[in-house]
Amino acid sequence: MSGTTDLKGDTTIVVLGASGDLAKKKTFPSLIRLFERNLLPEDTAILGYARTKMEQKEFHDRIAPNLKTQKEETKQKFLDICRYVPGAYDEAGAFQNLNKEIEEVEKKRGGKGCNRIFYLALPPNVFASVAEQLKKNCYAESGVNRVVIEKPFGKDLESCQELIDGMKNLWSEKETFRIDHYLGKEMVKNILPFRFSNPLVDMSLNNKTVENVQITFKENFGTEGRGGYFDEFGIIRDIQQNHLCQVFCLLAMDTPDSFDAEAIRDQKVKLLKETKPISTDEVLLGQYTAANGKPGYKDDDTVPKDSNTPTYAAIVLHVDNDRWRGVPFIMKAGKALDEGKVDIRVQYKEPKQQMVAEVARNELVLRVQPGEAIYVKSNTKVPGQDSASVPAELDLTYSKRFKNMYIPEAYEALILDCIQGRHSNFVRDDELLASWSIFTPLLHAIDEGKVPCTTYPYGSRGPEKLDEFMAKFGYQHDKNYVWPETDVAKYAEKL
Repeated sequence: MSGTTDLKGDTTIVVLGASGDLAKKKTFPSLIRLFERNLLPEDTAILGYARTKMEQKEFHDRIAPNLKTQKEETKQKFLDICRYVPGAYDEAGAFQNLNKEIEEVEKKRGGKGCNRIFYLALPPNVFASVAEQLKKNCYAESGVNRVVIEKPFGKDLESCQELIDGMKNLWSEKETFRIDHYLGKEMVKNILPFRFSNPLVDMSLNNKTVENVQITFKENFGTEGRGGYFDEFGIIRDIQQNHLCQVFCLLAMDTPDSFDAEAIRDQKVKLLKETKPISTDEVLLGQYTAANGKPGYKDDDTVPKDSNTPTYAAIVLHVDNDRWRGVPFIMKAGKALDEGKVDIRVQYKEPKQQMVAEVARNELVLRVQPGEAIYVKSNTKVPGQDSASVPAELDLTYSKRFKNMYIPEAYEALILDCIQGRHSNFVRDDELLASWSIFTPLLHAIDEGKVPCTTYPYGSRGPEKLDEFMAKFGYQHDKNYVWPETDVAKYAEKL
């Protein structure tokens, strides 16, 4: 029995880069979860393709440890539909051999369908050559073809434009699915429904009521094992230009004409074009150093000792439209920090007249991870004789409200979207270019050493001047407040 899909007939999914970590840890585990829930097209076959030479058993042994299922027999059934084909990424003969393998699979299924999905779990330096070889040698003329591309989509505006131009000559935009796994996260997917299904929420998101917005990404570990790769990109390219920029778009975009994929993506592009390039005067960069028994960034032998690559960045976006003009969007991301979390925090303006002194600012918080939650930080009277106010939460914590609900992993959700032909959670070409236009001037200035990069200890909140930086843009930090419970005792001196 198959799940809902727009693909008529049988489908072959080809995972290129099948021997790599991404395929092993994300792609194949996502595919088996879809398989277990009967959400793959009927009689789906999966082919792994990579340069590594290995036999079928070795391939199965490589991917099997990451395949988590409720039943061992499910894992075996999944492995039975997975085959491996070795081959180069730049040789026509290798891809012609891959095509023969695909045709053999299709023939065994009775030729009911020739739909093909090519998932490029590959580094960007081979995208162009692989995409060209696939189009020339493995394209199914009688079925649906789709190609899935992983980030990074270039390093700046110019390289992104080059990548897009190269792909456009081969694959149509309709056939291309640029995957940003953050768009598959449950809370990120809930931003639009939460906004536009609740007028109370959407009507509060504007410059008349909002003082500032924070979008925060924190990791409590460093670049362990991938410092050389990370040094090519830095935290802004790795996290902010893509993942957090997508979150920004969904939170700040205007209401689309409809909720089909292109209408949503049209509004995202419109917002990005209304967003000013980031000023180098509104940036705080940092690079972590050894502390708390942990090594510093430059202690990694693969990182140049004179590296200026930031592992932390706080940047400010300004939207030049009637809805958001004057509201700073503070985007923070960093590694080797004091905790791991991702959240969106909308901080509202203070009331013009206050019933009691020193009330905390209202905040709307969407916690992406860990533990999906939405809560509104509001002020309420302390129970009892006193009339003082303390902050409390209107709390929707998913684990409490939606018990025993299956929440798919991000890659699982996006692969299913690709199978079903839904583009709304994938990045369009003009959206990419508009985003890079905002970030590229800053990135070039950093690459040229024109933006200072301070240090911060491993396990800290970030650079020492972070609070001062945040205060410049109107953010008020309540040190006595900790979600998810209000400790009235901490507010005793205010009562």
